[in-house]
Amino acid sequence: MRLCDHDIERYLDQGIIALEPRPENDKINGATVDVRLGNSFRVFREYSAPYIDLSGPKEEVSAQLDCVMSDEILLKDDEAFFLHPGVLALATTYESVKLPANVIGWLDGRSSLARLGLMVHVTAHRIDPGWEGKIVLEFFNSGKLPLALRPKMTIGALSFEVLSGDAARPYNRRSNAKYKNQQGAVASRINED
Repeated sequence: MRLCDHDIERYLDQGIIALEPRPENDKINGATVDVRLGNSFRVFREYSAPYIDLSGPKEEVSAQLDCVMSDEILLKDDEAFFLHPGVLALATTYESVKLPANVIGWLDGRSSLARLGLMVHVTAHRIDPGWEGKIVLEFFNSGKLPLALRPKMTIGALSFEVLSGDAARPYNRRSNAKYKNQQGAVASRINED
């Protein structure tokens, strides 16, 4: 069952779901709550490696990932990040999210941004039960013009579903969870698979 706005407010008020900072109730719409863009970004360094061999030895994959990912880029609130056509970049939500073991979250991009070519999460839009941290956004500009993205702009919306029971292996209790409590634009950790 997907939570409606009344239940989202109640879950937030009771601390069952945590969003920090807590959005005002006017940011909760029908079945979603708006989330904003954070200040942390990463980009791929062009031409720094001929390819990434995802099936190679872990040490080689790790070295290739280190070679192609930029250091974290932290913007001030009044600065803009320019996402050019055909470019993939990582960013975070401004809000940190904490889910219990019986709730799953879903991140959707904004239709108004999609109509300009901005894909907010490419494919990874599920927030696992037991998740805690900032959500990393996988931006892609499929449009024809660069897009200026500014910290704290509304970037997407979260919806929540209650599971049939508590997950036996929620994210925060998995020993192999690669992105526990992430607060910045964490690069891929595919080498830890």
